[in-house]
Amino acid sequence: QVQLVESGGGLVQAGGSLRLSCAASGSIFSINAMGWYRQAPGKQRDLVAAITRGGSTNYADSVKGRFTISRDNAKNTVYLQMNSLKPEDTAVYYCNAFSTNWGKRNDYWGQGTQVTVSS
Repeated sequence: QVQLVESGGGLVQAGGSLRLSCAASGSIFSINAMGWYRQAPGKQRDLVAAITRGGSTNYADSVKGRFTISRDNAKNTVYLQMNSLKPEDTAVYYCNAFSTNWGKRNDYWGQGTQVTVSS
């Protein structure tokens, strides 16, 4: 089992910045990758950014050049630095970690943190 605790959401004006943090605990050794998803009201939950155990990253096209995912292995924490925020970035942001066991993917989720960008 993996537990994820997020922090760092809030209200910011368009053009501003926020940094989200996600601290992992439990069976950390089993994690293949961690990432951030977001879900706006009435919409599906979409991947924003992810980072693998090897350090490879990928981003949704809508956030490339504005968001940066990083990690601190000593603290078992993943960060999402969000710059040049836009009103359309408003959503609940969820931290995700996944592991695989005998070919089966196991997803773990944080509780979610609200990000609101005002115009």
